[in-house]
Amino acid sequence: MKLLLIRHGHVDGISPERFRGRRDVPLSPQGVQQAHDVAEHIAQRQRPAVVYTSPLRRCTETASAIAAATAVEVQVLADLIDLDYGDWQWLTRDDVRKGWPDLIERWDTAPQLVRFPHGDSLQDLIARVSNVLRMLIDRHACDTVVVVGHDSGNRALLLQLFDQPASSFWRFTQDPCGLSDIEIARNGARLIRLNDTSFLRDLRL
Repeated sequence: MKLLLIRHGHVDGISPERFRGRRDVPLSPQGVQQAHDVAEHIAQRQRPAVVYTSPLRRCTETASAIAAATAVEVQVLADLIDLDYGDWQWLTRDDVRKGWPDLIERWDTAPQLVRFPHGDSLQDLIARVSNVLRMLIDRHACDTVVVVGHDSGNRALLLQLFDQPASSFWRFTQDPCGLSDIEIARNGARLIRLNDTSFLRDLRL
Protein backbone atom coordinates (compact mmCIF):
# COMPACT_ATOMS: atom_id res chain seq x y z
CA MET A 1 0.00 0.00 0.00
CA LYS A 2 1.06 3.53 -0.71
CA LEU A 3 -0.11 6.06 1.88
CA LEU A 4 -0.23 9.75 0.97
CA LEU A 5 -0.51 11.51 4.32
CA ILE A 6 -1.48 15.18 4.22
CA ARG A 7 -2.11 17.82 6.80
CA HIS A 8 -5.03 20.16 6.08
CA GLY A 9 -4.40 23.61 4.61
CA HIS A 10 -3.78 26.82 6.50
CA VAL A 11 -6.42 28.08 8.95
CA ASP A 12 -6.78 30.94 11.38
CA GLY A 13 -5.09 29.98 14.64
CA ILE A 14 -1.89 28.62 13.10
CA SER A 15 -0.08 31.98 13.27
CA PRO A 16 -0.24 33.37 15.87
CA GLU A 17 -0.66 29.89 17.30
CA ARG A 18 -3.75 28.74 19.14
CA PHE A 19 -4.69 25.30 20.42
CA ARG A 20 -7.31 24.62 17.73
CA GLY A 21 -8.21 21.02 18.50
CA ARG A 22 -11.92 20.34 17.98
CA ARG A 23 -12.78 23.94 17.04
CA ASP A 24 -14.26 23.58 13.56
CA VAL A 25 -12.51 26.36 11.67
CA PRO A 26 -12.61 26.54 7.84
CA LEU A 27 -9.64 26.91 5.56
CA SER A 28 -8.31 30.43 5.14
CA PRO A 29 -7.92 31.79 1.58
CA GLN A 30 -4.28 30.70 1.79
CA GLY A 31 -5.42 27.25 2.90
CA VAL A 32 -7.85 26.96 -0.01
CA GLN A 33 -4.99 27.69 -2.41
CA GLN A 34 -2.79 25.13 -0.68
CA ALA A 35 -5.55 22.51 -0.94
CA HIS A 36 -5.83 23.10 -4.70
CA ASP A 37 -2.04 22.94 -5.07
CA VAL A 38 -1.69 19.59 -3.30
CA ALA A 39 -4.73 18.24 -5.17
CA GLU A 40 -3.18 19.17 -8.51
CA HIS A 41 0.17 17.71 -7.47
CA ILE A 42 -1.40 14.37 -6.52
CA ALA A 43 -3.66 14.20 -9.58
CA GLN A 44 -0.65 14.59 -11.90
CA ARG A 45 1.33 11.77 -10.26
CA GLN A 46 -0.93 9.32 -8.41
CA ARG A 47 -4.14 7.32 -8.83
CA PRO A 48 -5.59 7.03 -5.33
CA ALA A 49 -8.45 4.66 -4.62
CA VAL A 50 -10.05 6.85 -1.95
CA VAL A 51 -9.50 9.92 0.21
CA TYR A 52 -10.04 9.52 3.95
CA THR A 53 -10.44 12.58 6.16
CA SER A 54 -11.02 13.85 9.66
CA PRO A 55 -14.59 15.10 10.15
CA LEU A 56 -13.46 18.66 10.90
CA ARG A 57 -14.10 21.22 8.18
CA ARG A 58 -10.48 22.20 7.54
CA CYS A 59 -9.76 18.59 6.63
CA THR A 60 -12.95 17.87 4.68
CA GLU A 61 -12.37 20.98 2.56
CA THR A 62 -8.80 19.87 1.80
CA ALA A 63 -9.96 16.32 1.11
CA SER A 64 -12.75 17.49 -1.19
CA ALA A 65 -10.27 19.39 -3.36
CA ILE A 66 -8.10 16.27 -3.68
CA ALA A 67 -11.08 14.02 -4.39
CA ALA A 68 -12.37 16.37 -7.10
CA ALA A 69 -8.97 16.50 -8.79
CA THR A 70 -8.50 12.71 -8.69
CA ALA A 71 -12.14 11.68 -9.31
CA VAL A 72 -12.46 9.51 -6.19
CA GLU A 73 -14.78 9.59 -3.21
CA VAL A 74 -14.18 11.08 0.22
CA GLN A 75 -14.83 9.01 3.33
CA VAL A 76 -14.90 10.61 6.78
CA LEU A 77 -13.22 8.71 9.61
CA ALA A 78 -14.12 9.82 13.14
CA ASP A 79 -10.82 8.45 14.48
CA LEU A 80 -8.87 11.02 12.45
CA ILE A 81 -10.31 13.90 14.49
CA ASP A 82 -7.86 16.27 16.17
CA LEU A 83 -6.77 16.22 19.80
CA ASP A 84 -9.30 17.34 22.38
CA TYR A 85 -7.39 20.11 24.14
CA GLY A 86 -10.13 20.50 26.74
CA ASP A 87 -9.75 23.77 28.65
CA TRP A 88 -6.91 24.84 26.35
CA GLN A 89 -8.98 24.90 23.17
CA TRP A 90 -8.54 28.16 21.18
CA LEU A 91 -6.22 29.62 23.81
CA THR A 92 -2.84 31.02 22.80
CA ARG A 93 0.35 29.59 24.23
CA ASP A 94 0.70 32.72 26.36
CA ASP A 95 -2.81 32.19 27.74
CA VAL A 96 -2.02 28.59 28.61
CA ARG A 97 1.33 29.51 30.14
CA LYS A 98 -0.42 31.86 32.57
CA GLY A 99 -2.82 29.18 33.79
CA TRP A 100 -0.83 25.95 33.45
CA PRO A 101 2.89 26.86 33.29
CA ASP A 102 4.16 23.46 34.40
CA LEU A 103 1.84 21.49 32.15
CA ILE A 104 2.68 23.38 28.97
CA GLU A 105 6.37 22.95 29.70
CA ARG A 106 5.76 19.22 30.04
CA TRP A 107 3.81 19.21 26.75
CA ASP A 108 6.86 20.74 25.04
CA THR A 109 9.40 18.39 26.62
CA ALA A 110 7.57 15.16 27.57
CA PRO A 111 4.24 15.07 25.65
CA GLN A 112 3.69 11.43 26.53
CA LEU A 113 3.12 12.47 30.16
CA VAL A 114 0.38 15.04 29.50
CA ARG A 115 -3.38 14.91 29.71
CA PHE A 116 -5.04 18.19 28.78
CA PRO A 117 -7.43 19.54 31.45
CA HIS A 118 -10.83 17.96 30.62
CA GLY A 119 -9.34 16.67 27.34
CA ASP A 120 -7.24 14.00 25.66
CA SER A 121 -3.87 12.48 26.36
CA LEU A 122 -1.40 11.68 23.59
CA GLN A 123 -2.12 8.00 24.21
CA ASP A 124 -5.80 8.61 23.37
CA LEU A 125 -4.77 10.06 20.03
CA ILE A 126 -2.34 7.24 19.28
CA ALA A 127 -5.06 4.67 19.99
CA ARG A 128 -7.40 6.38 17.51
CA VAL A 129 -4.89 6.60 14.67
CA SER A 130 -3.86 2.99 15.30
CA ASN A 131 -7.46 2.03 14.52
CA VAL A 132 -7.12 3.91 11.23
CA LEU A 133 -3.87 2.16 10.35
CA ARG A 134 -5.31 -1.28 11.01
CA MET A 135 -8.26 -0.51 8.75
CA LEU A 136 -6.05 0.80 5.95
CA ILE A 137 -3.80 -2.26 6.03
CA ASP A 138 -6.75 -4.66 6.07
CA ARG A 139 -8.75 -2.88 3.37
CA HIS A 140 -6.15 -1.41 1.00
CA ALA A 141 -3.20 -3.81 0.81
CA CYS A 142 -2.50 -3.01 -2.85
CA ASP A 143 -3.97 0.50 -3.18
CA THR A 144 -2.81 4.08 -3.05
CA VAL A 145 -4.82 5.95 -0.42
CA VAL A 146 -4.90 9.57 0.71
CA VAL A 147 -5.37 10.45 4.38
CA VAL A 148 -6.06 14.07 5.32
CA GLY A 149 -5.54 14.76 8.99
CA HIS A 150 -4.22 17.18 11.57
CA ASP A 151 -0.73 18.11 12.72
CA SER A 152 -1.02 16.09 15.92
CA GLY A 153 -2.81 13.10 14.41
CA ASN A 154 -0.36 12.83 11.52
CA ARG A 155 2.57 12.92 13.94
CA ALA A 156 0.94 10.15 15.98
CA LEU A 157 0.34 8.08 12.86
CA LEU A 158 3.99 8.45 11.83
CA LEU A 159 5.08 7.34 15.31
CA GLN A 160 3.11 4.13 14.88
CA LEU A 161 4.30 3.46 11.34
CA PHE A 162 7.97 3.84 12.22
CA ASP A 163 7.97 2.21 15.66
CA GLN A 164 8.80 5.39 17.54
CA PRO A 165 7.90 6.05 21.19
CA ALA A 166 5.34 8.69 22.12
CA SER A 167 8.19 10.80 23.49
CA SER A 168 9.34 11.32 19.86
CA PHE A 169 6.11 13.17 19.01
CA TRP A 170 7.84 16.47 18.20
CA ARG A 171 10.37 14.94 15.80
CA PHE A 172 7.96 14.87 12.83
CA THR A 173 7.16 18.28 11.33
CA GLN A 174 3.76 18.61 9.63
CA ASP A 175 3.22 21.88 7.73
CA PRO A 176 -0.13 22.92 6.20
CA CYS A 177 -0.72 20.70 3.14
CA GLY A 178 2.64 19.01 3.66
CA LEU A 179 2.65 15.65 1.87
CA SER A 180 4.31 12.52 3.23
CA ASP A 181 4.67 9.51 0.91
CA ILE A 182 4.91 6.15 2.69
CA GLU A 183 5.04 2.60 1.36
CA ILE A 184 3.59 -0.04 3.69
CA ALA A 185 4.46 -3.70 3.15
CA ARG A 186 4.31 -6.87 5.21
CA ASN A 187 7.81 -6.26 6.54
CA GLY A 188 7.12 -2.68 7.63
CA ALA A 189 6.89 0.88 6.37
CA ARG A 190 9.31 2.82 4.17
CA LEU A 191 9.38 6.62 4.14
CA ILE A 192 9.71 8.03 0.61
CA ARG A 193 9.04 11.71 1.38
CA LEU A 194 8.25 13.56 4.58
CA ASN A 195 6.27 16.82 4.75
CA ASP A 196 6.95 17.85 1.13
CA THR A 197 5.69 21.40 0.45
CA SER A 198 7.73 22.15 -2.67
CA PHE A 199 4.61 22.24 -4.87
CA LEU A 200 2.80 24.94 -2.84
CA ARG A 201 2.76 28.16 -4.80
CA ASP A 202 2.67 30.42 -1.73
CA LEU A 203 5.87 28.77 -0.43
CA ARG A 204 7.90 29.00 -3.62
CA LEU A 205 10.84 31.42 -3.67
